[in-house]
Amino acid sequence: MTPQRYAERRERLRALMHEKQLDALFISHEANRYYLSGFELHDPQKNESSGYLLICSDGRDWLCTDSRYKDAAARLWDTERVFIYTGRSATELNTLMRQLKLGRIGFEAKSLSVSFFEQLSEEVCMERADGLVEELRVIKEPEEVERMRRSCALNHRLMEAVPAFCRPGRTEADVAWDIEKFFRENGASGLAFDSIVAVGPNAALPHAIPGADRIVENCPVLIDVGCRVDDYCSDQTRTLWVGDRPSPAFQRTMELVRAAQDAAIREIRPGMKVADVHACARKVFEDAGVEAHFTHSLGHGVGLETHEAPGVSPRVDAELKPNMIITVEPGLYYPEWGGIRWEYMVLVTEGGAEIF
Repeated sequence: MTPQRYAERRERLRALMHEKQLDALFISHEANRYYLSGFELHDPQKNESSGYLLICSDGRDWLCTDSRYKDAAARLWDTERVFIYTGRSATELNTLMRQLKLGRIGFEAKSLSVSFFEQLSEEVCMERADGLVEELRVIKEPEEVERMRRSCALNHRLMEAVPAFCRPGRTEADVAWDIEKFFRENGASGLAFDSIVAVGPNAALPHAIPGADRIVENCPVLIDVGCRVDDYCSDQTRTLWVGDRPSPAFQRTMELVRAAQDAAIREIRPGMKVADVHACARKVFEDAGVEAHFTHSLGHGVGLETHEAPGVSPRVDAELKPNMIITVEPGLYYPEWGGIRWEYMVLVTEGGAEIF
């Protein structure tokens, strides 16, 4: 992305801040920081931050970080408005905001600890303003869409290679390592999330952790993986049968899962409630009497993060809009033998949906 693109995003954010009558917005969520500045997509240590942004209504925005990132910040930002803090970051940031004499300052409550906020907000007027940057991120720009196409294309190549990885005698951990190597060797900067490889009954665990369980002849293997290409994530799940004698339960479950996915994708269109998309898939399971085995939401948004807005869930009050990218991943799970999940990434278009 060009510096101009990041600046345009900040201007769009300022318009949302004006509607909320905010004089500034303190950005603490790492993906939001990157989306608005190009600075540090990840916080490598989860108990500390690579930095923050202070977006001001007058356009005089600040990039705030510590001395480790001083040179990196200077490559992206006007050094006159790079604020370098030391060990007491919250206290020093509080001093900066008081010196700027800002009025109402929004903050992202979901990504700040109570302790940090108490120091940050001393004698400063701060109020919750979650979701403003996410409101922008949910609609993907053309370049974002193309980056995600490339990420998803590599994931498709990986899935073509997966059957060769899944040989009897190999462990879940063996297959997970093959997946990570494939992604790295074929252009990914890393995994979008820790790979899920689940053999047999472990496939009934939607977020199974690859371990020492071994693939045997004639068993299911669930693979849920994603990579990061050009900073954007892919996310796909496939379930395969290793061997030539798939069980009747596996075959029937596969038919239902794929039918539920097809039913949901057929109905996707701008203006549709995400809860209704979920309901389309669930109805297939209800008609078959197996809905109790569908234990999670139908999907989620994906982009700079693997899980982002909108959640495709009966609990989410949101409508689909053109250029949203969501996953559609129905699953059915049976502790006695395993489960099946099948996942596509889908671009919402003016006329319906495009499967990546």
